[in-house]
Amino acid sequence: MRLGLVFGGRSGEHDVSVVSARSVAAALDRERYEVVPMAIDRAGRWADPETSASVLAGSGDRPDEVRRFEGSTGLDQRLLEPSMDVVFPVLHGPYGEDGTIQGLLEMLDLPYVGSGVAASAVCMDKGLAKRLLVQVGLPTPPWTELTAGDWSKERETARAQCLELGLPLFVKPARLGSSVGISKVSEASALEAAVAKALELDTTVVVERGVDAREIEVSVLGNDRPRASLPGEVVPGHEFYDYEDKYLDDVCELRAPAPLEPEQVERARELAVAAFSTLGCEGMARVDLFLERTGGAFLVNEVNTIPGFTSISMYPRLWNVSGLSYERLLDELVDLALDRHRRRPGGRRGG
Repeated sequence: MRLGLVFGGRSGEHDVSVVSARSVAAALDRERYEVVPMAIDRAGRWADPETSASVLAGSGDRPDEVRRFEGSTGLDQRLLEPSMDVVFPVLHGPYGEDGTIQGLLEMLDLPYVGSGVAASAVCMDKGLAKRLLVQVGLPTPPWTELTAGDWSKERETARAQCLELGLPLFVKPARLGSSVGISKVSEASALEAAVAKALELDTTVVVERGVDAREIEVSVLGNDRPRASLPGEVVPGHEFYDYEDKYLDDVCELRAPAPLEPEQVERARELAVAAFSTLGCEGMARVDLFLERTGGAFLVNEVNTIPGFTSISMYPRLWNVSGLSYERLLDELVDLALDRHRRRPGGRRGG
C-alpha cells in the first residue's frame, strides 16, 4: 500500500510536525506500506522527493533540533498518481489541522487519516468548538473571545470583558496548538501584553478563566463508533503546560494511565467520546480535559484532531497502555481512513 506521509507546514508547529512524522514513519510496517515522504516548508512550498526523504530521515527527536529546508513547488505531484492509496497528514496547527489539507485531499478523492474538513476546522477554532460543546450541554471553562478589531477599536470594553471572568486568565490564539502563543495572566496589568502576543499569531483570541484542576487527556479512535483509551495525566513542570514543557524540557510528568478512581476513568472516557462525536470527529483525536480539584467535575478543554505522534506524545502512549501498540494503532488509523472513503458516495477510488 502506497502511503503519502505529509509533514512540516506553515504553522508555528512545523518542527513538532517533522518530529511526529519521523516517529510515525519509524513505526509503520514496511511490509505493508510504501511510505512516500512529502515535506512542506515553512512558506508552504512542497519539497522535492529527495529533500522530503532527507528531512524525514534526519536526526533529532526534539523540535529544536529540526533543520530548516526549502520547498520548490506548489504541490507534490505524487499526490496525483493513481498508485497513491492513502495519505497520512501529520500537520499540526493551521494549514494542516484546520481542514485545509483535508479539503485538498477531498478534491483529489484521496483517502486520508483523521477528521474531515468540517470537524478539523471546528476543532482548530477554540471559540467555535466551545460554543458547540456548550450548546449540547458539555462543560467547558468560562471564556470570551475578541478579535484584532475589538482590541484596536474597543480596547477598554474588551479588556473589561476579559477581566470579568476573574484571574488568573489564559490568553490563547484561537486557531493554534501545542500551546504556542499562550500566556497565563495572573495580574490585570499583564493582560495587554498577553493579548498582543496572541494577536501576533491569529486575528482572534480566546480568553479563558483559569481553573484549579488536574490536566487529564484521553485518546479517542474510530469513525461512527469511537472508543476511548484509558485517561492520562499531565503534571506540568512549568507554571502551565506550555510549548517548552511539552517538547523541550524534561521536567513535566506524563502519567499513563492517570491515577483516577474507576468512576472518574469512566466519566473521562464518556466525556471524551461525547466531545469527539459532538464536533463530528473521525479517525482520531486527543481530548484534553480538566478535573477540578474542588468538586471533582470534569471540563472539556480542547479537542485535537491531529495529536502529537512524537516519542513522548500522549495519544499513542495512552493507546499503548490501553492494549493497542503504536504499530497496530497506525494500522487501524489507515483502515479507518480507507473504510470511511469506501462508504462515501461518489468517490472514484472507493469500492
